[in-house]
Amino acid sequence: MRDETVSKNYAETLFELGRKHGALDDYGAALETVAQLLDEDPRFRVLLETPRIDDPERKQAVRRIFGKSLPRPVVNFVLVTIDKRRQRLLRGIARQYSLLLDGHLGREHVEVTLARRADQATEELIADRLSGVLGREAIPHYRIKPEIIGGLIVRTTNTIYDGSLRRRLEGMRRRLLRAKLPQEALGEAGA
Repeated sequence: MRDETVSKNYAETLFELGRKHGALDDYGAALETVAQLLDEDPRFRVLLETPRIDDPERKQAVRRIFGKSLPRPVVNFVLVTIDKRRQRLLRGIARQYSLLLDGHLGREHVEVTLARRADQATEELIADRLSGVLGREAIPHYRIKPEIIGGLIVRTTNTIYDGSLRRRLEGMRRRLLRAKLPQEALGEAGA
């Protein structure tokens, strides 16, 4: 939990810097580039995260790799994370920054679970309807789970909407089990 809090604080700092410079999207894309390189290139990850490499060498490599391709404030930000020994948090910082940017732009990521893959038109319809319900642009991330049988389940930041056929059938089963049958129906069943 502590790493998440620290990542969020760093992301908020870069976000404010991006807002000040009118470059929120550019800073977000640049930070995402760094995080993606950490995920995809084990050599870069070792360079930034191994304690055997000293900070001046690490910082020189960051300047060489990103100096001409990323905005200078973002490169300086990465260098500060090295100074503060927080470079292993760069992926978490990038995630937190993305969440801040989405909130600022009125977007919300939602997880949509379906029983089977939907076609493009259905996915667009789901996204449009969710945007209307949430009052902001919904960015759906689709998952397939055949066990829900049909319908869909939507998870937002703080709410779950379960419109699955499985839940409806389970609800019907519970109601039937609780139902009181008339006594004459019981007598006829026993005869």
